[in-house]
Amino acid sequence: MGSRGRVTLAMSVVLLAGCTATSDGGSAAPTSAAATTASACAARVETGPLPDWADAGFSGDARVPHVFGAKGDIVAVLFAHPLRQHRKDGSNNKILWVAQASTTSADPTAPATLVITATLDGTDTTVTREVAGGPGPSIIDVPQAGCWRLDLRWSGHTDTMDLVYAP
Repeated sequence: MGSRGRVTLAMSVVLLAGCTATSDGGSAAPTSAAATTASACAARVETGPLPDWADAGFSGDARVPHVFGAKGDIVAVLFAHPLRQHRKDGSNNKILWVAQASTTSADPTAPATLVITATLDGTDTTVTREVAGGPGPSIIDVPQAGCWRLDLRWSGHTDTMDLVYAP
């Protein structure tokens, strides 16, 4: 099993807030009766080394929490882990979005902005966030705790991922 199928113990605790994930790459199951009709949320935070295409600016064998997009075209490097709905310590939900160079469009008409449409798993609650200039540093907050399914669009490309925000 590759490192992309592993879920850290720390993430297991956060997953109790809204969804679960399996460590064998199988599908995840909702944790509440209200979410049983929704598709399962599969937030998989890894702490292994970043791929070569995403480690610019990091030194050595950088091991930071990160989540890959479903297609593997983008990675969210989590500087605040776990992500939280309310950060009482004054810190932020800082996420560095890194896309593979092959996903940067040469088409000057393709919007460079990273557009994130996030939907709270099992609900109709949706928010949109934008990262000007495309994948890069951001502060991404959501209105409530739980597992959020993100649809990501940038430079003519798309990917998806799930992120969990603790209370």
